[in-house]
Amino acid sequence: MNFNFPLLRPIRILLFPFSLIYAFIVTIRNWCFDKKILPSTSFNLPVICVGNLAAGGTGKSPMVEWLIRSLKDRYPIAVLSRGYKRKTRGYALANASTTALDIGDEPMQFHSKFPEVAVAVGEERIVAIPQLLHDRPETRAILLDDAFQHRAVKAGLNILLTDYSNLFTRDWWLPSGDLRDAPSSYRRAQAIVVTKCPDQLDEEQRRAIAIEIGPRPGQQLFFSTIDYGTPYHITRLDEGVIDDEVEVLLVTGIANPAPLKRWLNDHSRTYFEIAFSDHHIFTIDDLQTITRRFTGITAAKKLILTTEKDAVRLIKFRQELEGWPFYVLPITPRFLFGEEERFADMITQFINEFK
Repeated sequence: MNFNFPLLRPIRILLFPFSLIYAFIVTIRNWCFDKKILPSTSFNLPVICVGNLAAGGTGKSPMVEWLIRSLKDRYPIAVLSRGYKRKTRGYALANASTTALDIGDEPMQFHSKFPEVAVAVGEERIVAIPQLLHDRPETRAILLDDAFQHRAVKAGLNILLTDYSNLFTRDWWLPSGDLRDAPSSYRRAQAIVVTKCPDQLDEEQRRAIAIEIGPRPGQQLFFSTIDYGTPYHITRLDEGVIDDEVEVLLVTGIANPAPLKRWLNDHSRTYFEIAFSDHHIFTIDDLQTITRRFTGITAAKKLILTTEKDAVRLIKFRQELEGWPFYVLPITPRFLFGEEERFADMITQFINEFK
């Protein structure tokens, strides 16, 4: 949610007292960790945390995938997530029969795209990490997905993401805004990445954001944008085409589809949207709604488009989707100002010099 969005102002005013209560609770909790009243545990291998201060929509999954691609051929790595909205509890290590209902959509996305990498879930990372290392003792480094607030585990390298269109410096506490942690918590990060930037971001804009965020000495600040790949069919995997002759039915269940909609504005003839809540578990009724809406589009060239995160929750309808022009749009982060190598070197140096 953008705290300055005019239509939400009356609701924000009503929720403001709850934000103060939430802020008080989180501030006390952080103080207890800072003063070591609540313990943080370190592990004897490199632990890299990818997280944010806001509730969803900053591009954590694409960043974790970027890290996996960068590291998997050089080190035995593992990914550990909470497994949000899965139907199971406790620790679980993904295997050949795992589904999104078992481990959650984002971990399932990692497992599907990188089956050679260990992907595990567990609500309590401090319990799950030893179990993961028992199952995969060769692991050289662990990527913690969305664990910046999980302070019971002390990561050696914290990568904090913040959305260009809703920087944490301009946000407010839940439920009035999107912040689930104090803005001052950015100080715990070793690297800050401003995600989803316009790809034409210039030096003046870069400097203005850097001044606004105010990185501390030793903190590294990066800027990234989104690159969209070639759509592929959700079951057959053959490539599709989106151009100015194609009308698109966009189906999403993600926190922030705005960048994708901007992309469709530029690359398709027009698009229609069916938006579900973040991490929505699709039902057969949803599928019927989607196909009914798609049938109503009269264009000669048309297709259904969804995200990779949504695709892992839709693939259970494989048989029904086989005959439909139902495509998935992959995305990858791209670092601006030629700083991808500097970011990669920071990660590699942390792993190689870990003691």
